[in-house]
Amino acid sequence: MRKLPPLNALKAFEAAARHVSFTKAAAELHVTHGAVSRQVLLLEDWLGVTLFQRGASQVGLTSSGRAYAQEVTSLLDRLTVVTAQVMEKAAPAAISVSAPPTFTMRWLIPRLSTYQRKRPGIEVRLTTSIAPVHFQENNYDIAIRGALEPMTGCDSVPFMTETIVPICHADFVESGGLRSPEDLARHTLIRYSTEPYAWSTWFDAAGIPEIAGAGTLHFEQMFFALQAAAEGLGVVLVPLFLVADDIVAGKLCAPFGLHGAMLRHYYANTSPASTHNAVIADFRAWLIEEGRGTEQAINIWAQETLKQVTPSARRRRRK
Repeated sequence: MRKLPPLNALKAFEAAARHVSFTKAAAELHVTHGAVSRQVLLLEDWLGVTLFQRGASQVGLTSSGRAYAQEVTSLLDRLTVVTAQVMEKAAPAAISVSAPPTFTMRWLIPRLSTYQRKRPGIEVRLTTSIAPVHFQENNYDIAIRGALEPMTGCDSVPFMTETIVPICHADFVESGGLRSPEDLARHTLIRYSTEPYAWSTWFDAAGIPEIAGAGTLHFEQMFFALQAAAEGLGVVLVPLFLVADDIVAGKLCAPFGLHGAMLRHYYANTSPASTHNAVIADFRAWLIEEGRGTEQAINIWAQETLKQVTPSARRRRRK
């Protein structure tokens, strides 16, 4: 049988030796100063060796204490590593993802089946939020957010370009009522509180005077504003990737193509502490792959749309 010292006494000694302080060791172990002192005395009695020199106001390691502490710290560090490895293998792999609500519903969830087919053993836990990213305060591994530039304080990797343009029901164009930006004067402009791109900014980017529209509808969330547009209630500014499937199906339309488009990026943000986590890195790589596919589909659509724009319409849009 192995002749092992009392493990609680060993932990107390290692902490006290590392800090060269019983008080700091007590704070780390969440016990009293007296408890650390008693455990160290217990270890010294068990070993038959003095490990600390005790003064009136401070303590110091003896030569035997320093040598012993070096070995004990190394052994405890190794024990911590192998214990974490065993627990990681025993526990089911999971990843927690925080993303904006509309992005989650219209882009992420429809594509999750492809990830699950590739990684059937990984559990994906989704929460929705547009709040600032704080890994210390929130329990998620990846925070997906749309932004103009990478976020500070984390590893921020862009995985998809967000192209924001006016979107409306296909009937608006097919009926001939929405052929140029000036025609917006006869339509309701839909707004929402979380919009990253205001109508005034779009008109400015499109190079035309701001148009009030025939009316205004205002919603709190993008999802409701987009649903209103899908019901034919007006025109809304939303990212193309959220409506790509509906445009292909002929339900929705981007009547002015990429005219006046605003470009942002969607970023997969992770804590620097999770840099070497294989599951997180794999999910982020999957996001990049899916984002690239979405961008390619939008580029193909944009090229086809450009071919269909007549020379007269192009001249109107430049004015």
